[in-house]
Amino acid sequence: MANRINLNATSYHGAGAIAAIANEAKAHGFKKAFVCSDPDLIKFNVTSKVTDILTANGLDYELYSDIKPNPTIENVKHGVEAFKASGADYLIAIGGGSSMDTSKAIGIIIANPEFEDVRSLEGTAPTKNPCVPIIAVPTTAGTAAEVTINYVITDVERKRKFVCVDPHDMPIIAVVDPDMMSSMPKGLTASTGMDALTHAIEGYTTKAAWEMTDMFHLKAIELISKSLRGAVANTKEGREGMALGQYIAGMGFSNVGLGIAHSMAHTLGAVYDTPHGVACAMMLPIVMEYNQECTGEKYREIARAMGVAGVDEMSQEEYRKAAIDAVKKLSADVGIPSVLEAVKEEDLQFLADSAHADACAPGNPKDASVEDLKDLFRKIMA
Repeated sequence: MANRINLNATSYHGAGAIAAIANEAKAHGFKKAFVCSDPDLIKFNVTSKVTDILTANGLDYELYSDIKPNPTIENVKHGVEAFKASGADYLIAIGGGSSMDTSKAIGIIIANPEFEDVRSLEGTAPTKNPCVPIIAVPTTAGTAAEVTINYVITDVERKRKFVCVDPHDMPIIAVVDPDMMSSMPKGLTASTGMDALTHAIEGYTTKAAWEMTDMFHLKAIELISKSLRGAVANTKEGREGMALGQYIAGMGFSNVGLGIAHSMAHTLGAVYDTPHGVACAMMLPIVMEYNQECTGEKYREIARAMGVAGVDEMSQEEYRKAAIDAVKKLSADVGIPSVLEAVKEEDLQFLADSAHADACAPGNPKDASVEDLKDLFRKIMA
């Protein structure tokens, strides 16, 4: 079987990279941008860093801000109607995964109107056309949605998140500028960073992993482990390392999938509105312990990438524990809690059923039953 890699046609990296947006828009002959960004980014003048560039270059745009932290079916429907009314011919997504996921869903439906029922996009929908062109500008170092073929939508009515996997939703241009991330508060920096680490570790151990994605994931683990504490402290080096590390993780996991840490995090977000990165950080070491017997020597390389000394002298049991402990320490150091008080015993059946049905679950290196998932959820109960 051939291994497939999907990446952006073009990406820009480094401080000041947003200046390239105007040239790219002109080179593509775009006429009007539909700028998707959340209200807080607009309020705190983060979005304006990009829109000022558009204005200075005589580029027309319309601002769309009906973006929620866990974008819903209704957000997408509203966005589709707003895009149609705007006369825009491309999207600029400014923000975290929520802005980019909303943009992807809008762009896919505009280009493939037969999928206007948002639920019909769940899984690997057989869309025929590339989505409306997207220029993606992340303001968080975590989701890597700017370089993935995935997006996640919340079904409020059914209390679940559903994952959509579609090569047609890939942004044509990613602009990864650490200066756009400098205003992120500590808590958001920590949670999105742990989401990125979860991407890298789950992508490295997933059933579909192979040499090229292993290369991406190990480098991402190294960069994230070295940079996240500094990013939380808002150092220049920390921000730059996280901007690159999370993108590299996205280059990998988008092409090989994830595992049950993400399946369970999606469920916690849908039921309790738990921030996705916090849920990932809580579940990651628990899932690593569950998976360890099916990971061969990979935890040794995870431990090495996270800076653990002496791994070559350790037994398999020792380096597996060292990798898990390194994840726990990083999570604690950046202030992520290890328990979620909202989780109750009476919720476990629904949580486990939802996680078991999630599109990320089949990639887990160890097959997990509904009962297994209930037991894993219990480990984060207060």
